[in-house]
Amino acid sequence: MNLFTPLEQFELTVLIPLYFLGFDFSITTMTFYLFFVCFFVIIFLFFGTYKALLVPRLLQSLVEFIYKFIYSMIIQQAGIGGKQYFAIFFTTFLFILFSNILGLMPYGFTTTSHLMITLSMAFTFNFGFILLGFYLHGFGFLKLFVPSGAPKALLPLIVVIEIASYLIRTISLSVRLFANMLAGHTLLFIMASFVMAFLYSSYAFLGLLPFVIILAVYVLELGIAFIQAYVFIILVTIYLNDSLHPGH
Repeated sequence: MNLFTPLEQFELTVLIPLYFLGFDFSITTMTFYLFFVCFFVIIFLFFGTYKALLVPRLLQSLVEFIYKFIYSMIIQQAGIGGKQYFAIFFTTFLFILFSNILGLMPYGFTTTSHLMITLSMAFTFNFGFILLGFYLHGFGFLKLFVPSGAPKALLPLIVVIEIASYLIRTISLSVRLFANMLAGHTLLFIMASFVMAFLYSSYAFLGLLPFVIILAVYVLELGIAFIQAYVFIILVTIYLNDSLHPGH
């Protein structure tokens, strides 16, 4: 695969064309990497918990650290009632984290750099929280949109604003992750282009500076890969708390 433009790395390529009854079921780079990320998460958890020791090894320590990290986050943001949703948050965090990291491999593909993936996750979570709120509290869930102590004269306007801000969570949650991944990978490509341009010129030594900058940006992107997974999960735990305790 030869890349000539910064955005070409995000294009979907059909790997195995499949058509059935007029529907397109083709295997694309997106499909491949979605399965690859899920497979990697399963392997990570399997070897991290296989024959667990009282004094953990490195991989076991990493799994336990992430487990405790997500569990404490849920308890802090959503309370004890949120721990029954730990599994979905834990696996979502790992999926986003490894999607971000694996996309940093040479010629890798970042699934979270596509808005459809992040939008699907954000919409699923927020729609599920709405259903959960009505399931647990009935129409009492609507108290979430009526701030306590609000002036009665401004209440209609405040309710409209609260509902709009609640619905826009799906957009903000998905765009934040998508935009950060898109921008970071585009920047890496542009810096790498500078290095390659200098290497194929008579001023190859000048490529050292952008190469050092690439290393710095790459380390930064590794940190952003974790931070964006963290931000996504901590926000959905806060949104879960709104469904569990709408009156607070």
